Amino acid sequence: MDLESAIVLATGLKYLGAGLAMTGAIGAGAGVGIVVGGAVQGIARNPDASGQIVGNMILGVALAEAVAIYALVVSLILIFVAPIGS
Repeated sequence: MDLESAIVLATGLKYLGAGLAMTGAIGAGAGVGIVVGGAVQGIARNPDASGQIVGNMILGVALAEAVAIYALVVSLILIFVAPIGS
């Protein structure tokens, strides 16, 4: 394998890894949907507790979105840090 082929292969694998790292966003999306759905059901069953439920829901959504942000950061690091062949 010559140098040019190795660089092309390594670059392709780098982009593949970045794409696979973004699969963490799937879990974040599902987590947010479950959290908000549970909060809506809880408020529908007990409207008097809506303030406490909404506060806990916002905390849960923020924690779930943190996973997606970490996945995005890892993907961006894989794409832009230490370019191969430079």
